[in-house]
Amino acid sequence: MSFSGKYQLESQENFEPFMKALGLPDELIQKGKDIKSVSEIEETGDDFKVTVTTGTSVINNCFTIGKETELQTITGEKVKGVVHRDGNNKLKVCLKGIESVTELVDASTIVNTMTLGGIVYKRISKRM
Repeated sequence: MSFSGKYQLESQENFEPFMKALGLPDELIQKGKDIKSVSEIEETGDDFKVTVTTGTSVINNCFTIGKETELQTITGEKVKGVVHRDGNNKLKVCLKGIESVTELVDASTIVNTMTLGGIVYKRISKRM
């Protein structure tokens, strides 16, 4: 299965505790919790281009599986990391102590799970 496509956030779990753990101010957390972000993924072999639009915020990341690259985190910070493929339908990366797993669970659903310490933040997006 290919990750390529456009996905809209359907639901999320533990958004507020996770964002607090990242140190985001309460006003930003409250503004962001109800915004349905849109993720656009282009997959060409091992090369990926991912654009996540949340309200007026846009995060663009390009990476090649297994190669170190600079990635922008959900707080806007840029850090180096290596994205690995686990099987055909999972992408894994660890950035600044945040373990991120993006899984294509079926042809129309992507689940992104981010773990920081004991807090697990889960985002479920559906193909548009």
